Amino acid sequence: MSSAVRAVVERELAEARRRSLALLDALDEDDQRRQHSPLMAPPAWDLGHVANYEEQWLLRAVAGPAAALAIRDDLDDIYDAFRHPRPSRPDLPFLGPAEARAYAAAVRQRALDVLDRAPLDGGTPLLDGAFVYGMVAQHEHQHDETILATRQLMGERATRPEGTADPPPGGPLPATEVRVPGGVYVVGTDLEPWAYDNERPAHAVELAPFWIDTAPVTNRRYLDFVDGGGYGERRWWSDQGWSWRHDERAEHPLFWRREGGGAWSVLRFGRRLDLPLDEPVQHVSWHEAEACARFLGRRLPTESEWEVAASVGLDGTKRRFPWGDDPPDGRRANLGQAADGPAPVGAFPGGASPWGCHQMLGDVWEWTASEFDAYPGFRSFPYDEYSRVFHGRGYRVLRGGSWATAAVAARATFRNWDHPIRRQVFSGFRSARNGE
Repeated sequence: MSSAVRAVVERELAEARRRSLALLDALDEDDQRRQHSPLMAPPAWDLGHVANYEEQWLLRAVAGPAAALAIRDDLDDIYDAFRHPRPSRPDLPFLGPAEARAYAAAVRQRALDVLDRAPLDGGTPLLDGAFVYGMVAQHEHQHDETILATRQLMGERATRPEGTADPPPGGPLPATEVRVPGGVYVVGTDLEPWAYDNERPAHAVELAPFWIDTAPVTNRRYLDFVDGGGYGERRWWSDQGWSWRHDERAEHPLFWRREGGGAWSVLRFGRRLDLPLDEPVQHVSWHEAEACARFLGRRLPTESEWEVAASVGLDGTKRRFPWGDDPPDGRRANLGQAADGPAPVGAFPGGASPWGCHQMLGDVWEWTASEFDAYPGFRSFPYDEYSRVFHGRGYRVLRGGSWATAAVAARATFRNWDHPIRRQVFSGFRSARNGE
């Protein structure tokens, strides 16, 4: 088993690094060093951070202090994401592009040497199932998605990500919504070897019956909210949402623009496109998603409702993915930066859940009604700063991943979270209603 697990680890680490370097190589040195938005770090900081994270976990934590494997422990403070929020990172003495690449390469070479000797068949929770290696690979991919968001924020100067292609065409769906009966369901996981602490433990929840959209809300459907005056109607917004809309002067999703004759366009990696009406809406905040759902006479689903609709079979069996237990591929979901945006709804009929929900993995992160908090029986592992410090602080949960999310980090139990005002992320939503 160890040799097979090692092969998977090496493949996932290599793919994450290949992606990171390709995303950065498309930027000149100045753009790698520059902060393109206060919401994001300079891209070169991200590379140094993932290398430092890898040094801490795949060298020091795995080999132990007696092995004396530290390469640059003087960088620990500079790349401490919790201590240094994004707006302050440009002022740090972080490594430049060439230095960061050299540092990342040195750490990776030594980490692979340690991997050859690491006992992956058990013994410690950190190494069971190669958890710590999966954590590091997923962490790097999460920063790759952040770099993509940073590149989109470069506006007209942005360039299309390398290696992307147009997604498959959409298709008709058999219904606009599906009903999930009430009952007791299991959410979370005890079995997924690379699941984060906030996805654990598996536990039962009791849900009332509900209806949920077959597909994410599309640009066409969201446009009804925009053109129907939704941004100017106080009744659709919460108090906090209305205050945000006023302060932000928001009148439409980020990167949209009204053209002549009532048409709309969207800016996507430097290209101004006619608004693709059948794609899931992207770059909306939680406040916008909540207000639009109210306008539609609906609400946002809770994260438990979302997970049940995405992963529980008609017989009550829990699945890893909406379609079953086989890993994601290009026939079932729009993931891994295969495209540079969402696919039209109906593009992946083979990826539907047993209830008939489409595109629940990939395309856009989907805002839910739930605040980010601990599951019953939660235990922080392997460090508090991944999940625990964010519990109960008003963050809202997003589910499902986006077109930019790597397949290794896409599963029905994965929990993302962000401030409800954020919309630079690749975020959309689907709506729900009570199921009388």
